[in-house]
Amino acid sequence: MDDFFKKPTFPASSLKRKQPPATNDPTEAYKALKVDRPAEDADASAVFVDEPFVDEEGGRFEGSGLTEEQSQILDFMDQNDAEQDQTIDRMTIPQLKKLALKFERAISKNHEMRAKFLDQPQKFMESEADLDAEIKGLTILGETPELFPEFVKLGCIKSLVNLLAHENTDIAIDVVEVLSELTDEDTDAADEDMKALIDALMEAEIMDMLTQNLSRLDESQDVDRSGVYHTLSIFENLAAHDPALAETAVRTTTNLQWILKRLQVKEASTSQNKQYAAELLAIFVQSSYVNRVKLAELDGVDVLLRLLSPYRKRDPAKGGEEEEMMENGFDALCSVVEEVPGKDKFVEAEGVELCLIMMKEGKMSKTRAVKVVDHAISGRQSVTVATKFVEAGGLKTIFSMFMKRPDGETMEHILGIFASLLRLLSLDSAPRIRTTAKFTEKDYEKLVRLVELRREYAARVGQAERRIAKQKAQVTGEELEEREPEWYLQKIDAGLYCLQILDTVLAWICAEDDGAKAKLNSLLKEEGKDMGHVRAVLQEFMENIDNTTADEAGDAADGAAAKARETMEDATEQKDMLQTLIDLL
Repeated sequence: MDDFFKKPTFPASSLKRKQPPATNDPTEAYKALKVDRPAEDADASAVFVDEPFVDEEGGRFEGSGLTEEQSQILDFMDQNDAEQDQTIDRMTIPQLKKLALKFERAISKNHEMRAKFLDQPQKFMESEADLDAEIKGLTILGETPELFPEFVKLGCIKSLVNLLAHENTDIAIDVVEVLSELTDEDTDAADEDMKALIDALMEAEIMDMLTQNLSRLDESQDVDRSGVYHTLSIFENLAAHDPALAETAVRTTTNLQWILKRLQVKEASTSQNKQYAAELLAIFVQSSYVNRVKLAELDGVDVLLRLLSPYRKRDPAKGGEEEEMMENGFDALCSVVEEVPGKDKFVEAEGVELCLIMMKEGKMSKTRAVKVVDHAISGRQSVTVATKFVEAGGLKTIFSMFMKRPDGETMEHILGIFASLLRLLSLDSAPRIRTTAKFTEKDYEKLVRLVELRREYAARVGQAERRIAKQKAQVTGEELEEREPEWYLQKIDAGLYCLQILDTVLAWICAEDDGAKAKLNSLLKEEGKDMGHVRAVLQEFMENIDNTTADEAGDAADGAAAKARETMEDATEQKDMLQTLIDLL
């Protein structure tokens, strides 16, 4: 029974008809066509003179063999055929209604035959094959997405989604593949047409039905493995069209639990579905605070650390599924450790220690581990992470990387870690004293390196400011004010954020060590600058931190509102800190 619905395992390319290779030698073929000459012409001494060839057909065989009038007639017929083909490709509403009717009849017939011949599969097999064909025929809707709303009105979406619970998993997989194609971003559908389709799918409880169907699929079978892949693609498509649906998927189904379980499956080589599960997890948690908290509650941090642990000393195969899975795993980890429950789980599961091993011994994982620590240690509620980082010996590792001149993105994360340590570690505590001492040891070599970096970032920001000045000279009035955010972002892209973080670190060091302040003044003087330049950068940084209230976000019990308030409070504290540093300078 199962084999009846299985797809061929050979690649599609093998179905193409290929031109057979020529087996005859062309010279021999030519010789075989030659007409024997008369015996009297076979005299070896005879001389033959080529005569000019006269085409008695008026040159027909030198070209297409058609007269001009005949060519015009054929061209007209070809154009007419092309127009007819194009008309056929664009389905009409009457054709859609006919297609929908056949689909519904196939469902009813199959249901009737299964109920009548429950224990005799051979008697309902034909109706199942008809249903299989009708489901696959719905893929043509992808060519006419403007008919999505009409298809919804016909009530076919509910019927289609209900087939996900069909006794034959091959029928359910047919449905999954059709829905994956119809909801794909590459479908050239207008926003309102796609919204009509997705709203109908959500009303039919598509997410819950998909998740339940996942538990029936056996990935050791090719068709089932394909069904899992297309199921994950539907979740991705829905989240791409409406990011809020990522939160709906986690809140209303057990899909997140399924993903975590799937990531723990041991494989000789990373499969496409395991990689896709990691990718979908990253998508879910990047777009939702609630999902990040839920992942932490499900011990997702521990699952991710175990998933990434093998890369502390080895790299995944370059360009394969394993590398992509690793990248998605790190992205998901960076997201979850931004929230307080994730930070707590990160420390509890010895995530700090694992990242330090990666920073010391890893290759590809080295820079990713720095990024994870930067995300985990940022924010006003990261004191535990900061303390653990110092206690685990992180200072030696991070300063060693700093002095070796890493790439730009890694340097940004290193500076972020420095700033967080100086902001979070309590005054006169052992971890803070150790951190400050690192900046002042060896005749302030770390401070000298910071000033060198400052010079590079300031030069790049200066170039951006000169370009912006030219642009400002060409606009006036309202446009000038409207484009201010755009120009600020241009400076951020040029390196302004790194310059701001770097000057924050310099300000902290100078505030706690008079020798460092004197050294910084001396280094700036060599460049023709003074502390005023540092204060100006911090002032701009402070003015562009958004600490507006989150009252419009909703009730305090709501996850999004709680996150908004936490962000606001963090921003307010950061602005107060910057003002204090400016005053101290």
